This record gives sequence, C-alpha cells and structure tokens, in this order.
Amino acid sequence: MMAALLVLLTACGTTKVQPGYYRVESGDTLYQIARKEGTTVSNLVRWNKLSNSNSIEVGQLLRVEPPAGQARTSPPSKASTKANPKPAPRATASSGKRRTAPPGAISLVWPAQGKVTRGYDGSHSNGIVISNSAGTPVVSAAPGTVAYSASGLRGYGHLVIVKHNASFLSIYAHNSKLLVKEGQRVSQGQKIAEMGNSDSKQVGLYFELRYDGQAVDPAGSLPPK
Repeated sequence: MMAALLVLLTACGTTKVQPGYYRVESGDTLYQIARKEGTTVSNLVRWNKLSNSNSIEVGQLLRVEPPAGQARTSPPSKASTKANPKPAPRATASSGKRRTAPPGAISLVWPAQGKVTRGYDGSHSNGIVISNSAGTPVVSAAPGTVAYSASGLRGYGHLVIVKHNASFLSIYAHNSKLLVKEGQRVSQGQKIAEMGNSDSKQVGLYFELRYDGQAVDPAGSLPPK
C-alpha cells in the first residue's frame, strides 16, 4: 500500500518529506542528488525503479536510503569521479512552470469554504491551501472513487485521495477527521472529511489536482469565488 501511495503522491506539493526521501527541485539531476545524499546514481535508479537516469521530474519524491533488505553500494572515490559520464540533463519538464488541465476536461466544486491562503505556483506549491476553522466540511471536488483514506504518509496527516477517472485525481490533506473508506464511490460535493491541522502547524485544507500524474493549477477547473 505504501509503495502505491508514493506513486499516487509523486510531486505532491507539501513541504515535509519523510526521512530517507528527497523531493526533486528545479535544476536537479540524479547525479547531483546522488552526490548530495552520499550515494550513487545506480542506487537511486534501483531503489526507485527508474526506467533510466534521466527520468526524474521536479517535485518527484525519490528514495535516497536503501529499502529493507537491499544493500547500499558505495559512491565512487574522488579519484574516479573524472571517469564518470556527464551528468544527466536537468529536470525541465515541469521546472517551476504553471501547468493546467485541458479546458473543460473536468469541472470542480470548491472542496471547502474558506480563504485561499496559499495558491498554486507549479514550483514551491503544487496545490492550494484553504483556511477556515477546525471541523469545516471538506467535500469531494468531483465524483469518483476513494483511492486512499488514512494517515500512513508522514507530512500529509489524515489524507484522502479521490480518483475521478483515468486522468484525474484530487488530494485532500491535513484533515482532522476522515469520513470515507477506500473503494467507496463519492459524488461531487459529498462530505469526505473535516478540516484540521494533522501534520500541519495551522488549520487548513491542502488541496491538489492531478492530471495524467502531474499536479496542475486547479483554478481553471474551479468556479469563481
């Protein structure tokens, strides 16, 4: 379940990253990350099951410590680094650029009432934060199936993920109470949680919209306030 959840939350834009993981930043390469974390590119490729050393994107969560039962190979010595191939190209596919879903591809309702205190920028924030009082209803922004409802991923608190169709899913984090179960069908506007501050310093809902695996600006799919 944890591996599947990490796949779902790749590039999810909260600030905390659990120990043993690293979130790819603009300009990073796998070579640079390996050097920073004191490991090797081959380790990172193996631990994250990457198809190749160029297949990383900004916001991606990478394992930088070996999974249980797997050994860490030592990084090359300074004397041998000159023989290394050139660093992989920088991650540019989503480097701090505002991404949007195709116009009209999905129509959302606001997932909670309140003030938007943090917006999407495609770099430091891949979602929005809606602030209100604890217990404020959190609703599903579109109809779908609950893909996750628990608190197993550090940094997201009590978390709900709703899969809307083959292309879209939405993320609702830091809730105080979860009201739906995995596999449950939900309708648009149905209450799925209550706002809180689990794994967060302030009460508020972190909401993210994903399209084809990438966080996109939900503003184009939400009605005007």
